[in-house]
Amino acid sequence: MTKRFGPTTALDDAGIAIADGETHALVGRNGAGKSTLVSILTGLQRPDEGEVRFSGLAAPALADRDAWRRQVACVYQRSTIIPALTVAENLFLNRQAGRGPIRWGPLRKRAADLLERYGVAVDARALAGDLTVEQRQLVEIARALSMGARFIILDEPTAQLDGPAIQRLFERMRALRAEGVTMMYISHHLEEVYEICQSVTVFRDARHVVTAPVAELPHDALVAAMTGEAGGVYRSRRGAGPGGGTARVVLAARELSLAGKYRDISLSVHSGEIVGFAGSGSSGKIGLAETLVGLHRPDTGTVTVNDTPVRDVPSALGAGLGFVPQDRHREGFVPLLSIAENATMTIAHKLGRHGIVAPSRQRARAVRLIGDLDIKTEGPHQPVADLSGGNAQKVVMARALADDPSALVVINPTAGVDVKAKQALLGAVEEAAERGAGAVLVSDELDDLRICDRVLVMFHGRIVKEVPRGWSDHQLVAAMEGVDA
Repeated sequence: MTKRFGPTTALDDAGIAIADGETHALVGRNGAGKSTLVSILTGLQRPDEGEVRFSGLAAPALADRDAWRRQVACVYQRSTIIPALTVAENLFLNRQAGRGPIRWGPLRKRAADLLERYGVAVDARALAGDLTVEQRQLVEIARALSMGARFIILDEPTAQLDGPAIQRLFERMRALRAEGVTMMYISHHLEEVYEICQSVTVFRDARHVVTAPVAELPHDALVAAMTGEAGGVYRSRRGAGPGGGTARVVLAARELSLAGKYRDISLSVHSGEIVGFAGSGSSGKIGLAETLVGLHRPDTGTVTVNDTPVRDVPSALGAGLGFVPQDRHREGFVPLLSIAENATMTIAHKLGRHGIVAPSRQRARAVRLIGDLDIKTEGPHQPVADLSGGNAQKVVMARALADDPSALVVINPTAGVDVKAKQALLGAVEEAAERGAGAVLVSDELDDLRICDRVLVMFHGRIVKEVPRGWSDHQLVAAMEGVDA
């Protein structure tokens, strides 16, 4: 298939063939054409050239949405579940009744039967907004299957899940495959491709590069196909950072506790040091990181940045802290604003006088940040909504670094981005440390944590272990899962 958007070729004579009943990975860097392919496979776009076939038959007409839903469904990285509706209402949205008023009792019974059939332990009467990310994804899968689709596209389904939740998702996927469900699995986490998929297709620069059985494509060969060059995980450029007492403390927490999240946490981060936090989704590490930047007020204890108390977000920013939040879509940027406006949002008061931003100064600062982080863009005027996921995340990182912070808190910086973007984002954290900033890096990705001088492992709201640089995966995972806690 070929698909063009003005002068941009999003797909260039690219194709994919997925065998009935297999789980087939689609991988490639941001901008490789994966999203465009998904939009075509789900009937949201028509290719300029080429065709889509299901079981050898031509795809339905674009206007026949019900026919498309019976063929294919997509569980997107950003949930399409409506939070204000119940699970039952979401499962049968626009299918609540035939003729006449909705019969709520039978509808909830149908929903409960559907959830039970597919092993989704969720109350059909619960508000969807109260579900976890994992539960929302399973509800979306059940909804797709209830429409008759036997081909499901999973787009970065593990980006916001912790280790145990990922394994539960994989168990459901294996069970569905055993029932004959075909899946296309899109992920930037290559280890997942090897764990759950039978075949893999690589796109690069809008073209199809290779399709092969996963067992016959070594890790380095897969990375080379994605990037056009050999390579693997990001390799730290730094030596060990300063030990305690050899540099000033730029970020400190003393006896922090917050009900339901963590308790009795004390921490000192020195200039030039990167401190990692690891743990499951229920470990409390996200809540702690958000407390450090002023998003939560602790029940007890204090946070200081450069000896200045942090009471809220403005006080943290004013003291010299930069922040990359967990979810770039919800918390990281304003989609319709430009790169320049997003990247300089926290320093607007420094780009003009009397509360008015000077466009030339804003543009100059944005151009510098675009160059520093290698953001692929038409220019600083481009809306962030038009960027690929990896480049949008770089804009969030740019904003965190815009004021040359002396302390940096970064949460899951590489979630849902490709190999090259990961290198740029982790490299930016290391460069900030080399300039003298102290950084806290919270991540679900073990490879991200390899740049840290030490990693603090949290389990059930407490720090249970400190691991120095050079740890093994087994050592860290055992601590994260509470094996040696």
